Amino acid sequence: MRLSSMAVALMGISLATAAERTASIYIQPVTSPHSSAEPKPALLAEVRYDTSLLSAPEVVTYEAPDLPTDDDAAAKLLRLGVYDPSSARWASSTTVASAENFGKGYAPHFVVTVDGEGREVLGVSVRGVKIDAGHTRDFGPQVVVVPTARGKQPDLNKPVVLSPEGRKVQEEQEKSFLQKYWWVLAIGAVLVMGGGGDGK
Repeated sequence: MRLSSMAVALMGISLATAAERTASIYIQPVTSPHSSAEPKPALLAEVRYDTSLLSAPEVVTYEAPDLPTDDDAAAKLLRLGVYDPSSARWASSTTVASAENFGKGYAPHFVVTVDGEGREVLGVSVRGVKIDAGHTRDFGPQVVVVPTARGKQPDLNKPVVLSPEGRKVQEEQEKSFLQKYWWVLAIGAVLVMGGGGDGK
């Protein structure tokens, strides 16, 4: 009996740890097309999440990026996403964000979009939130994981209702409150105006 309960507990622990995932977010400065060398993406943050549980995702590691100091407008843009260093390719869609999101007085808030099962990261975006010392005590980076869901599907093969003349029947629009109960308001107005005082 104890052996079976221990086996069930170990299986539960292994399933819980298997569902927990980590995403590595990389950052790369966007350079102008005239520049000769493009900088390699650098690790910005690691995010741990679990879509099967209601536990909040967390930023495991975060390294503030070296912000570009060039006056070039393209140097103030940063590319974010999940990068695979072994194949030297972006593993997810990338977003472009301003370097001001990582400036002084701002805390980065990441939004990680994952597929429905939470296995694959589809994209990463970031926005800098101004730090207000009186409002919050948590000044570090935050993360929200958004799993994708199937959208509403169109109603196909819905029968078309035709009138005896062969035209499409228009559905009646629902009447408003005033259109339905105007008569109650009219009776109430007559009672108020006809009620009068006792004349003393």
